[in-house]
Amino acid sequence: MNIKKGADAVGYDERIDSRFVIWFTGLSGVGKSTLAQGLASRLKTLGYPTTVLDGDVLRRGLCQDLGFSPQDRHENIRRAGHVAKILVDAGVIVLSAFITPFEKDRQMLRQLFSPEQFIEVHVDCPLEICQQRDPKHLYQKAQAGLVREFTGISSPYERPLWPDLRIPTDKLNVTQSLDVIWQFLQDRYPLISPKHF
Repeated sequence: MNIKKGADAVGYDERIDSRFVIWFTGLSGVGKSTLAQGLASRLKTLGYPTTVLDGDVLRRGLCQDLGFSPQDRHENIRRAGHVAKILVDAGVIVLSAFITPFEKDRQMLRQLFSPEQFIEVHVDCPLEICQQRDPKHLYQKAQAGLVREFTGISSPYERPLWPDLRIPTDKLNVTQSLDVIWQFLQDRYPLISPKHF
């Protein structure tokens, strides 16, 4: 079965081989969800089944019973990782946007997937700039003591040492950041054509 005919046809089985998860990690306010949604739009334009797993959304449903202690954060990421694994196995490209502050949890995620299926993207931005952005006023509430165990303020974020890709969103705008990610994907998965962008 072919998706389309012609010299540049993409076979069904070949497209399945290109399924993967990109795990966007970083402080609140760095732009994880923005990049995930932007990349999803590009992939869907090319016809790739794609979905976004957003940490805020999962905490309102699947993970609404969890708090923000280290143990609950681990369980939150464990659940999200297994959801992503089910979707990838079903042939979907998954773009996950979670703070994922602990290195042990990021390593746990990596072990769920084959090496070619998992991409860790550290969305990097200085804490002070994230505090200035603060679109949800969470840093302001955390500093006032209204939000407990808030990453970067009263709970640590362990900076990834060896991510597959690091995106400095204090230096790159959204389009530039997406272009960097797209080039990475083009190099790693040749079936993803850049010709439409």
